[in-house]
Amino acid sequence: MRVLIMGAAGMVGQKLLSRLENADTGLGNISRIYLHDMVPANTASWSGESEVLVGNIAEAAEMQKLADLKPDLIFHLASIVSGEAELEFVKGWQVNMAGSWAFLEALRQHHEDSGGSYVPKMVFTSSIAVFGAPFPDKISDEFLCAPQTSYGAQKAIIELLISDYSRKGYMDGISIRLPTICVRPGKPNLAASSFFSGIIREPLNGVEAILPVKDDVRHWHASPRSAAGFLTHAASMDLSVLGSRRALNMPGVSCTVAEQIEALRKLAGNDVVSLIKPQLDDHIVKIVAGWPRNFDTQRSVQFGFKSESSFEEIIKIYLEDDLPKASA
Repeated sequence: MRVLIMGAAGMVGQKLLSRLENADTGLGNISRIYLHDMVPANTASWSGESEVLVGNIAEAAEMQKLADLKPDLIFHLASIVSGEAELEFVKGWQVNMAGSWAFLEALRQHHEDSGGSYVPKMVFTSSIAVFGAPFPDKISDEFLCAPQTSYGAQKAIIELLISDYSRKGYMDGISIRLPTICVRPGKPNLAASSFFSGIIREPLNGVEAILPVKDDVRHWHASPRSAAGFLTHAASMDLSVLGSRRALNMPGVSCTVAEQIEALRKLAGNDVVSLIKPQLDDHIVKIVAGWPRNFDTQRSVQFGFKSESSFEEIIKIYLEDDLPKASA
């Protein structure tokens, strides 16, 4: 089986690559992995055959090149993040929507050229940003997608395209709506949600962190370990069980910022928590106010997806998986 990871140099892409190497994913033999991103992806966690590819997914020619590889399984993780997509409107639509549509069209052409025998499987990382306020206490699997950001609209459109191309038999796709992934290792990025990781990661590394919202903000989280698990589980599924509804809300943990901080205090103490400095940012406050806060994910749980059960558990995973590397 030939596997393509788009967005392979990113944090989730690297966690996925490590999981494909070290976990029993039920995917069978992987003969070759293609790792694509804007910068060269690290292959240290993969011992099999691989090829590192560099290019811009906003360019139709680049998408054609990737489709011409005729991968059997595609993990589509590539995008620009929410804050960047909101600030750079044209770039957001070119990268997060137009490039993906060009890729799907190139895959469809290969399907037709093969007489219908080429039907790749795709796992697309969508987002809870496809939902917009007003929200119920818990968003159910029946709640309407009505994004209120450009990023959410871009993700929702690709979800619809994947569902339609799957309905027509050109491909076999699933969209998994990730919670905010926390605690992300490394440096802050341009995502509006970056502070959720920052207020945990930076203090644990002895660095001050800015909290740009009030501590009563509630949000939906899962760890990087869970994100990689969602991806491989989705790839191993018989997607016909989804019927025509090819997008799933992933399980996670709903908690307030105050509850995040208390979990950090319990695990690391008051001195670490004292490094969190409240400093309201009206731009971030406005964006976060339009985000989902809690989910009832019966459908994805029914299909075997699993996540953490508390934010304390999420912090422990960072302490186990990533803090030692950061300290080194």
